[in-house]
Amino acid sequence: MVVFSIIALWYDQVGICTYAIVDKKRLELEVLLFKNNRIYSKLIGKAVICMLFTGLLFLISCRKTNQDKEKKAFDISLLTQNEELQLSGEYESLIRLNIEYLKKAAKMKYKEGKGLCYLNIAGVNVSSGNYEKASFFFNKAGRDLEHSDDAYHRARFFNDYSLYFLHLKLYDKAIRNNDKALYYLKRAKKSDLRDKLIARVYINRGIYFAWKGWSGTSIKSFLKGNNLENSAYSNCMVAQYYLFNKQPDAAGTYISLAKEKMLKEKTSDVESLWVYYTMGYYYNEIDDNEAAEKALKKALEINIKTRRTYSSHIEGVYKSLAELYKKKNDGGKAYFYLKKYMEEEGRLDAERFATMNKTTEGLISEMKKESDWRKNDLPLLIALSITFVTVSGIYIHKIIKHLRLKKKVLKEETDELKDHVYQKMLQEVIELAQKNDSAFLLKFKELYPDFVNTLLKINPELENSELTFCAMLKLRFSSKEIAEYTFVQHKSAQQKKYRIRKRLNIPADEDIYEFFERIGS
Repeated sequence: MVVFSIIALWYDQVGICTYAIVDKKRLELEVLLFKNNRIYSKLIGKAVICMLFTGLLFLISCRKTNQDKEKKAFDISLLTQNEELQLSGEYESLIRLNIEYLKKAAKMKYKEGKGLCYLNIAGVNVSSGNYEKASFFFNKAGRDLEHSDDAYHRARFFNDYSLYFLHLKLYDKAIRNNDKALYYLKRAKKSDLRDKLIARVYINRGIYFAWKGWSGTSIKSFLKGNNLENSAYSNCMVAQYYLFNKQPDAAGTYISLAKEKMLKEKTSDVESLWVYYTMGYYYNEIDDNEAAEKALKKALEINIKTRRTYSSHIEGVYKSLAELYKKKNDGGKAYFYLKKYMEEEGRLDAERFATMNKTTEGLISEMKKESDWRKNDLPLLIALSITFVTVSGIYIHKIIKHLRLKKKVLKEETDELKDHVYQKMLQEVIELAQKNDSAFLLKFKELYPDFVNTLLKINPELENSELTFCAMLKLRFSSKEIAEYTFVQHKSAQQKKYRIRKRLNIPADEDIYEFFERIGS
């Protein structure tokens, strides 16, 4: 029994130990499984986080790509429309366009977009001569564009800023800003906007160097810009350089290229007008009057056809035609085109002034309507309104001052042309009298239209031969000269002069030549 008890006890202890061992193994296994589950859960968690992060990055990337596309579309649309309106001279529409895009840029939170709008508004102020306000908007544009991550935006800013300094005749500053524009353009992403701007930057560079008197670097820049753009406009700019430097042969080559480009390629009306104007300038320089007349009149036809005037060119066309006809000794046409030039100058000044006034009123109305604009945009609207009110005031003063000077110069030119026409007609009438030509009296009436009628009021019975004799006295021919030209004796001419004195009741103590000098003058 004892043995069995010992054996039973031993079995119990063994069983207990066995169970203890099994429980320990099971516990270790459970711990291991728990640890593995934790590791697995962590790995799963990390994988999920990684996937979520990757997805988030993808979404952000997609959103950024969409934003970049939206901004690019904004730039292209704004700059294309702005350029078209600027070329056509539609300043009111240009201002409204930029105000509209300022709102879009604000909603998009597109800082550089607002900067481009400020830049365009600065350009309007430059063209109106309001350089102080232009400086204000250039400063605003600079804050948004000067340190932009987009190299094209920086280049655009510095190019426009260089043109501002050109207007101020600060050529060194213009060149410095042009250098910066070129620097950033070389680092900008390739695009149509970038390619178009870099060509114009080189052309502008040529203008700045030309004003500095650096002919070598100027022509290199013009040629570089022309190689990049190779348009009718760029070829014309090279031609203008050579014409300015009295090299008509070289200018002729680029005139031909510009004309070829214009005829073969799609060319805007403004560019075509520019080509024909430059052609007229060239032909005038080489004294090909017929070709100059044809080119300048073609420029006029384009202007009439499109009903769109690019003022700086059409004024030049009228003035060039006036100079051309003066050179051809056609005083009548010279006077006609000088008058057209004066009328066009006055019309454009009045039109631009009216536009600026209308725009100012429109901006004030816009402020009232757009009450939902953000508060931090209100100062901008106020600044815009004040700007254009100021521009209008300055523009009035500028127009008055400019017109006074212009009228003085044009009056001198008009008087000179009138005198030229008069002297030419007078010489023709004198020659007819000397030839005893039957057309003498008819031409004399054209020169002095009131002369004959005034004499007939004094004595309606005057004969045609007597009127002819009076006309010769008006021209201050002596009795001897009249006798020679009309093939009569000197004494007969003196007697006729005496009869005329009696027929017209001229007092004996009055000089007969002084009497006729007062008649019909």
